[in-house]
Amino acid sequence: MALHEYNYWLTTAKLPIVQDRALPEHTDVAVIGAGFTGLSAARALAKRGARVAVLESETVGWGASSRNGGMVLTGMKLGVNQLIAKYGRELTQRMYAASLATVDCVEQIIRDEGIECDFARCGHLEVACKQKHFDDNSHQAEAIAKQFNHKLRVVQKQELSSEIGSSIYYGGMVDENSAGLNPARYVAGLGCAAMKAGAEIFEHTRVEGLRRQSAQGESGWRITTSRGTLTAREVFVGTSGYTSKATPALHKKLIPIGSFIIATEILPEALAHELSPRNRMIYDSKNYLYYYRLTPDRRMLFGGRAAFFPENDRTIRSSAEILRRGLIDVYPQLRDAKVEYVWGGTLDFAFDIMPHAGQIDGMYFAVGYAGHGVAMATYQGQMMAELIAGGRVENPFMGIPFPSAPFGMYNGRPWFLPLAGLWYKVLDWVS
Repeated sequence: MALHEYNYWLTTAKLPIVQDRALPEHTDVAVIGAGFTGLSAARALAKRGARVAVLESETVGWGASSRNGGMVLTGMKLGVNQLIAKYGRELTQRMYAASLATVDCVEQIIRDEGIECDFARCGHLEVACKQKHFDDNSHQAEAIAKQFNHKLRVVQKQELSSEIGSSIYYGGMVDENSAGLNPARYVAGLGCAAMKAGAEIFEHTRVEGLRRQSAQGESGWRITTSRGTLTAREVFVGTSGYTSKATPALHKKLIPIGSFIIATEILPEALAHELSPRNRMIYDSKNYLYYYRLTPDRRMLFGGRAAFFPENDRTIRSSAEILRRGLIDVYPQLRDAKVEYVWGGTLDFAFDIMPHAGQIDGMYFAVGYAGHGVAMATYQGQMMAELIAGGRVENPFMGIPFPSAPFGMYNGRPWFLPLAGLWYKVLDWVS
């Protein structure tokens, strides 16, 4: 079979049929982005009786929400000791508790809405690329058990064959709470659930401008799109790595970074079991990391930051060979396996590598998932919907400092990504 430059997950899913209709003149909440964040928020708001218009420049789930590895992970990008040093013990405890709640949130929505997306609490495995990384993970596990009453299982190198069919790592750490799913089926189910609750979705509707206005003593927004204008009482932005100049304050705070994935042919059952005996969601300890898993039909899905720039035809093609070499380094037994799919997507990183939510320039937002977006985006969409609807929420990612680039050196165009990629490769070499 020839290599397809196409998202494998989309071959398994039927995305919702969105009726083409004229924009409303007015809506209660305009949600920008029909990915995990926006659809989760739209569903929750509509269930509370709000009139919701979801404005999507492409189609439901077009961006990272259908292109990711389908890993529903606990934890955050930064380690707990870094978080405690930065935010203090009490706030870090609330952040970590929220990260555990994100997986429960996804599972509850899937159960309530009957979404068939191969959700399974299979756990995740972080493998250590160096002895120092393993020692650091062991200390992290001790701190998490002591500070947050959450147990992670440390796997010594000599025991690692029970978790992964690779001999290149120095040990690992397992969290049984994490899960896996089919992201395309999940985002399709979220879209259907949002529409069932009463939200209206408008595809191919690119937001081009937002302006505050007042009418009859009430403030609101006038939103200009590629298909006309509408007004809204509130605006919620959930555009992540595809955030544009239409929301300039957010655009300047987020770095779009490409992530790329290959998927092999369907593997024999015995080989698949050898590669991943417990069917974990797996990622390594590098900054320039690899992440990988078996799909439900026994393909090995293997991803990573093969190129830091967002996806395009050139970066996708070059990433296929880079990732194939990485795949064989990890799993020499796949040397002869055919790679059938390659695709890319764009993640959003804040400058502090943290999730952020709240209000900016009067708009509500939730962004900055740094590769942990399946769970955190779903959770933040729901939490922010409750806030917009007038509820009181405990969201530890609201109100924390949301830094911009130093000295105003960034305007939303990531000119420094090649330097950042080189820097992280050097860090992986020396640390």
